[in-house]
Amino acid sequence: MKLSIREKIGYSIGDFAGSSLWQTMAFFLPVFYTDVFLLPAASVATLFMVVRIFDALNDPIMGTIADRTHSRWGKFRPYLLFGSVPLGILTALMFTTPDLSDSGKLVYAYVTYFLLLVLYTIVMVPYNTLVGVMTPDPVERTSLSSYKFVFAYAAGLMVQALLIPMVEKLGQGNEAQGYQLSMTGLGIICVIALLISFTSTRERVKPDPKVKTSLKNDLKDILQNRPWLILFGCTAMLYIYIGIRSASVMYYFEYFVGKREMAAVFMVSGTLAVLLGVLPTKMLSQKIGKRNLFLTCLAVIVISLVINYMAAPENLVLIFATQITFSFASGPTMPLLWSMLADTADYSEWKNGRRATGLIYSVSTFGQKTCIAIGASLMLAIIGYYGYQANVAQSAESLHGIRICMTIVPAIIAIAGLILLIFYNLTDRRLNDIEEELNKRRKA
Repeated sequence: MKLSIREKIGYSIGDFAGSSLWQTMAFFLPVFYTDVFLLPAASVATLFMVVRIFDALNDPIMGTIADRTHSRWGKFRPYLLFGSVPLGILTALMFTTPDLSDSGKLVYAYVTYFLLLVLYTIVMVPYNTLVGVMTPDPVERTSLSSYKFVFAYAAGLMVQALLIPMVEKLGQGNEAQGYQLSMTGLGIICVIALLISFTSTRERVKPDPKVKTSLKNDLKDILQNRPWLILFGCTAMLYIYIGIRSASVMYYFEYFVGKREMAAVFMVSGTLAVLLGVLPTKMLSQKIGKRNLFLTCLAVIVISLVINYMAAPENLVLIFATQITFSFASGPTMPLLWSMLADTADYSEWKNGRRATGLIYSVSTFGQKTCIAIGASLMLAIIGYYGYQANVAQSAESLHGIRICMTIVPAIIAIAGLILLIFYNLTDRRLNDIEEELNKRRKA
């Protein structure tokens, strides 16, 4: 079934909200906590690990709840309607810096960060699952995912290009005030974007109401879903290296390159390259297949990271060239990932006669959140091990720690993801056969 461009755009606007928050937490929250809220790096590393893993455990719960939701708006859309405003409010509160004792600050960070991530789960797990229920067509899902990530990366571009200037402009020398006002504005934008997505979409792929299922059966199905298990492992590797590298950027430019102002240009150039990389995803995947395109992208990513390690701090040309190459190759990976997850939901329904789209996506986002947390915490642990101290000139060892977090460590993890993906066996021909059989079953 073909989706209209209007519905694809309306749906994708929702990821403008999700991605802008995600990008802010990935790129700016670590340095906000250590350099503005003045929390020790080791405490922040523990905070990220504890809260993110605890929050990630909520994802399968949320997916299971959404799968069993029945309303006039469908299973997944209601959560965009009712969760958007609370999510916007917590966005502002997380970047507020009350005048508290050191222990009070840490408690405040734990509470606001945890609550925001819970609300993010309530809204974004159902939102992401919509890819699998708006259309049964695998090609249209890839197209929809491409639209989704164009808006996601556009949100990242906005955050990367504008957040630091907005903080400086609104703060007038007070970074804490600048962050608070900037994130209040972002929270309002997120609410509007999610409501637009709610009104623009419809759920069309529905499980057979005559088939009775249970959480036990759903979990059994997913653990026996070989393509999903492989994709889950690849997703884990992907998000660990993204978490490490994203958390490293501000430290890399502040201390290794020595030009903090270039961080925004670096991130913006990367996001523009990602946007360009997203555009040919549908065409390339139809020509060489989703898996083969994914493998090619991962290989290019590894090569660019290794070359980046060789760049001296004054060699901005090489630093930016490898960033653009890395980002262009990263462009197709996210649309492919979310499209392939929907394919594994079809595979599970074809094999077992039961469909649990929400659980498949939510367990995947559980892995995503956990691995981003692992990545960010690992990065902070590594630079802490190498002797990082906030707001002072770094030692040679500390600079080496920041440098490998930006390059070699992500490259090694990307290689692991590439090896896993080699064993993924849902070819386009096999998916077409599965879709035809499922359509016959649904009509019957």
